[in-house]
Amino acid sequence: MEWIVLLIIIGLSSGTIGSLIGLGGGIIIVPALLFFSSASGLLTPLTPQVAVGVSTVVMIFTGLSSTLAYMKHKTVDYKSGFIFFAGSALGGILGALMNKHMELDDFNLYFGIFVILISLVLMIKDRLKPVSFKETFQIKRVFKDPDGKEFHYGYNVLPALLISIAVGFCSGLFGIGGGSLIVPAMILLFLFPPHVAVATSMFLVFLSSMVNSVTHISLGNVNWAYAAALIPGAWFGAKLGAYINKKLTSKSLVNILRIMLLIIGIRLIYQGIIG
Repeated sequence: MEWIVLLIIIGLSSGTIGSLIGLGGGIIIVPALLFFSSASGLLTPLTPQVAVGVSTVVMIFTGLSSTLAYMKHKTVDYKSGFIFFAGSALGGILGALMNKHMELDDFNLYFGIFVILISLVLMIKDRLKPVSFKETFQIKRVFKDPDGKEFHYGYNVLPALLISIAVGFCSGLFGIGGGSLIVPAMILLFLFPPHVAVATSMFLVFLSSMVNSVTHISLGNVNWAYAAALIPGAWFGAKLGAYINKKLTSKSLVNILRIMLLIIGIRLIYQGIIG
């Protein structure tokens, strides 16, 4: 019974944090599953492949729940989401296939490095200046917030596809939503308003997780009991995160997340090195 409560709490935490800042939540689920399956008797030992497979299935429901919530606020850019999905779907399949060849120590090492990279991205993203809007953008968008302020953003298709392939690869490889990379890229490179970037990222998480999960399910990488326990918490957490995103700034939570990811990354690297 304890393991069910634990997984509901993990799902709720990942859904809330993932939806609030567009991460997807997998970056919380995968380290948590690996930690509690190795450092306690609450969960049975899991391979990296199963932890990632479970995460990708849960990400479907996190992404769907978030998208439905953000739809009410009209902050989802569906057309851009489908364009980014075209690249992330391919990258996700490649990442999932690469994942099956990774041993636990190698996975911990590489995932730890990746988590620290995400922590650093979160640290510096507010200090980086976005590129200026270009009339040569192939795709141009205008968003008006509730206060009537207009935001102009856009991008060229090829760079967007290349970035989304890389994001999809990381998503399929590590079982994360991909938003930890795509949100900063949307804001800094393509000038997406932050709320639109987060909402569109969660729509992308929903689409790409469906593709990634099919690959992992076909490889036998899903513990369905664990996924079933995680999904309810992730579903309601995603709605909570979307609600908080609308009402509050997420700066304080991002600061906490930076430190938490740094600690998680260092621990994973340590585990990967010492075996």
